Amino acid sequence: MDNRIKIARVQVSLTQQQLAEKVDVTRQTISLIEKGKYNPSLKLCLNICHAVNKTLDELFWKERD
Repeated sequence: MDNRIKIARVQVSLTQQQLAEKVDVTRQTISLIEKGKYNPSLKLCLNICHAVNKTLDELFWKERD
């Protein structure tokens, strides 16, 4: 998954652990999402967006290849 979660997380000065606590998942889950090795549910995507003040498009949109 191509996403920009790490950049957005750093911009709002959150660690992986802090973001994980805000969205009620483990730090490992955030790490896997940032690495593109885990596809989060829509609910989790929205929770992450709200936590870092971004839209779904800003964090997760990918143009077709």
